[in-house]
Amino acid sequence: MQIGDLPLDPVFVDHFRANGIEELYPPQAAAVEAGVCDGENVLAAIPTASGKTFISELALLTAQGPGLYICPLRALAREKYETFSELPGVDVGISTSDYDSPSEELAAHDIVVATSEKVDSAIRNGAGWVDQLACIAIDEVHLLGTERRGPTLEVTLATLNRRAGGAQLVALSATVANPEGIADWLNAELVASEWRPVNLKTGVYATGTVGFDDGTTLGVSSAQSEPGGQPTPATLNESGSDSAPGGDADTEATVRLVRDGVADGGQCLAFVRSRREAEKLCDRLTSEGLASERGIGDAAAAVGDNIELIDNTGPGQQLADAARSGVAFHHAGLRSAHRAAVESAFRDRHLACICATPTLAAGVNVPARRVVVRDQERYTGSEMAPIPSLEVHQMCGRAGRPGLDPYGEAILVGDEESRDELKGRYIEADAEPV
Repeated sequence: MQIGDLPLDPVFVDHFRANGIEELYPPQAAAVEAGVCDGENVLAAIPTASGKTFISELALLTAQGPGLYICPLRALAREKYETFSELPGVDVGISTSDYDSPSEELAAHDIVVATSEKVDSAIRNGAGWVDQLACIAIDEVHLLGTERRGPTLEVTLATLNRRAGGAQLVALSATVANPEGIADWLNAELVASEWRPVNLKTGVYATGTVGFDDGTTLGVSSAQSEPGGQPTPATLNESGSDSAPGGDADTEATVRLVRDGVADGGQCLAFVRSRREAEKLCDRLTSEGLASERGIGDAAAAVGDNIELIDNTGPGQQLADAARSGVAFHHAGLRSAHRAAVESAFRDRHLACICATPTLAAGVNVPARRVVVRDQERYTGSEMAPIPSLEVHQMCGRAGRPGLDPYGEAILVGDEESRDELKGRYIEADAEPV
């Protein structure tokens, strides 16, 4: 299906063509056939990078009235606001805890991008613009099943369906395990597909080798880097796990996986369980010469200077110093402007690696050739518990950048003892149902 076949104003067709969209991906074409341009409710359960944002744009641009785009995170809301603001002649508003507008101002926009919490607040405060909506797009709809955001999102969608009766609903997810149930609840046509524009391999690392789900294996370099980039031999501890001076086994394995990925010409995302761990891993990687390896020394230095201009105190200065080495950390404790600077620099290929908490995987557009998931457990407040497979699937889905990467690799860091458990829990199993 060609972009010119769609019921869009020519100015939008020209816009999408200018952005490289000439032919629709198969899941996008399926969404059109399901009626996304005709006001039909649609649930698109398709992989990351398969064109979910474009599906929502088709609905919003063909709706007979104002539209609302709901997403779970401030960072994702900011990214979608910037994307929609590029649409010619479309007036876009945003409502998050970082950016907000009075209700009467939001009513004047063609499209409003908002977090689910802000939509819930607008409903509770009787915002009149909610009743006028013609199209409602819901990103990351699988979060209906989460303890923290699920109840608010469920009540918000039920209330919107009642107050904006007749509004088109377009729900999007890359990891929902029971799409039929969600589609039935939304009275929506289901578009489900496993198609990806870039092939993805997932695997588990243990004792120097990655075993992928397609049966292939990958050897990982055994050299360790000291400050200054001088290699030292890797060793195995008594349990057969990797060890190295100055770092635990999982961290050193992650360092080697990142370093090899960058040396192979790609960028990397490394996921860890907490903000502090993201900063610690980032600090460890600053001695690996990643900026030099990628040939981005000047660009990385400029990124650091830009971050320092935003704020050069505390975490801001720490982040700026790391960025000059081609690596950055990303978590909710950073200022919004810092997170935006890191995301933009990574998309521009001016950073080699981001060390992040799982929130970065929740829809923010920062794909990389290799994703490394170092931690598969986190502290819940009372104990360490496995991270839900849905979240790990989201992290893995970040691997593979369309148009730039010939493939994507997602690697969970384990050891001989945990290899089979990780494979069964996260690679072979589906995400938890909503």
